[in-house]
Amino acid sequence: MPSLRCIVAATDFSSFSERVVQRAARIAQQHQAEMHLLHVVRPLDLYPGLTLGPDEFGQHDQDLQQAEQNRLNAMAATLASEFGIRVHTVTRLGRAHTEIAAYAQEVSADLVAAGARGESMLMDLFLGSTVSRLLRVATCPVLIVRKPAGEPYRQVLAAVDFSPVSASVVDHALSLAEGARVDALHVLGSEVELRLRKAKLAQLDVTDWLARLRTEAGKQLDSLLEPIANSAAVGRLILPGFPPVAICQHIDDGHIDLVVLGRHGYGGGLQDWLLGSVSKDVAFAAACDVLLISPGPP
Repeated sequence: MPSLRCIVAATDFSSFSERVVQRAARIAQQHQAEMHLLHVVRPLDLYPGLTLGPDEFGQHDQDLQQAEQNRLNAMAATLASEFGIRVHTVTRLGRAHTEIAAYAQEVSADLVAAGARGESMLMDLFLGSTVSRLLRVATCPVLIVRKPAGEPYRQVLAAVDFSPVSASVVDHALSLAEGARVDALHVLGSEVELRLRKAKLAQLDVTDWLARLRTEAGKQLDSLLEPIANSAAVGRLILPGFPPVAICQHIDDGHIDLVVLGRHGYGGGLQDWLLGSVSKDVAFAAACDVLLISPGPP
């Protein structure tokens, strides 16, 4: 399983980011990891397309940064006392997604936690949310927090497509499950959904064909989970359909708390940016927390 030693939690002090902080602290406690509490102050004169150097920030920005640092320190003291963890605090000036990604890389973070929403909802509508931009530049796993963090995860879903990142998806799901039930889900794909629809219209029986697909997918799922067969119990699910829709539907039906999936799997590339990848669609449509894993070793 992946070792989570350094967790970065981004906060803008909104009510939504309070969930981020609490969830990150709970995970840090679970893994005996260090937590880095990060707040990015966006200067008033920093607009889209404009980049300012450190010596170009005004005194007002620096005064605000110090005030926010004091606020962050107080929050860290409370977290350290409540969860018994070590908490570092840092404030940065600049664009949130850029500074979060840069800091995470600087401290070799194993996980970045961010909120699906923040305090600047109108700005998010025009520019795209901070988390959507963060997903484009962050190199480590990113946890998008939506649900209240008062309880540990109880139902965890690992959505796999058998691409190389799938093993890491399962490992991270088990790592954050904290004893909760984990199910590995594979969706047969949009082309299967299309053929099923055509078969229904033409009144064709594709039962045998679909059964063969399920059997083959089952073998691949067994192969994927074989390395952990003796150490963890993981449920197996195979569903037909369009992957983002099928995954989100199962999240709703199964009352899933956390879904883990690869940031880019099969079918990635330019198509992801033009049409929306499965990971991006699920990240912004799911009603639960979403953990996105980058390709490569955990």
